Amino acid sequence: MTGFNQEPRNPIFCAIDTADLGTATTWAASIGDHVGGIKLGLEFFSAHGPKGVTQVMRASGLPAFLDVKFHDIPNTVAGAVRAITGVKPFIINVHASGGKAMMQAAAEAASEAAYEHVTPRPLVIGVTILTSLADNDLAEVGMSASTADQAIRLAVLAKESGLDGVVCSPLEAARIRAECGPNFKLVTPGVRPEWAAVNDQKRIMTPEQAIAEGADYLVIGRPITSAVDPSAVAQRIATALAA
Repeated sequence: MTGFNQEPRNPIFCAIDTADLGTATTWAASIGDHVGGIKLGLEFFSAHGPKGVTQVMRASGLPAFLDVKFHDIPNTVAGAVRAITGVKPFIINVHASGGKAMMQAAAEAASEAAYEHVTPRPLVIGVTILTSLADNDLAEVGMSASTADQAIRLAVLAKESGLDGVVCSPLEAARIRAECGPNFKLVTPGVRPEWAAVNDQKRIMTPEQAIAEGADYLVIGRPITSAVDPSAVAQRIATALAA
């Protein structure tokens, strides 16, 4: 499994959002030459666990972002991070709203597990505000801050807690970059080429706009995986970014 922790060749992480192992491996293999990495989330991980992740990583030959969004007491999250680090992901994430102690425990556990498994330490990043949420959605759960202000607050807390970066909307990327500095990794979902459907995302930008705002890695799913030819669409996006 050499190479899975390598720096991605380009900023595109294709979201493989399916519970079907055959579909996931087919998608991963077809786009492997054109994207920087793959993102596997709870839907897939709940169905197939670490073994399934390993199969998809092998099919693509690419680094993986395991979008598991751990959120629990610090000891439980630390144990989960130790376990998942053995799969050799490039990125794993936790909910920044879990608090400083939880994020610190996650960062420490990743370092310890990487040493034990003799593998590069994965990036541990914090989820700020989901890109499916808008200001009125936060108000419904008792948060008075805007999505932008809450995302910046959680990003700063994540950095103070020792995390490597955050997941954020591209709309907040520039402000978080200014607050957290050039080495803090920004992973942005809610990225859609201008010709693609918006779907359930509410805070979006095009890939070119997101990079210009300071994003390091772009999560792009359905515009690629729902296409008749996912490989051609992945290549189209990558070519546009390289222009």
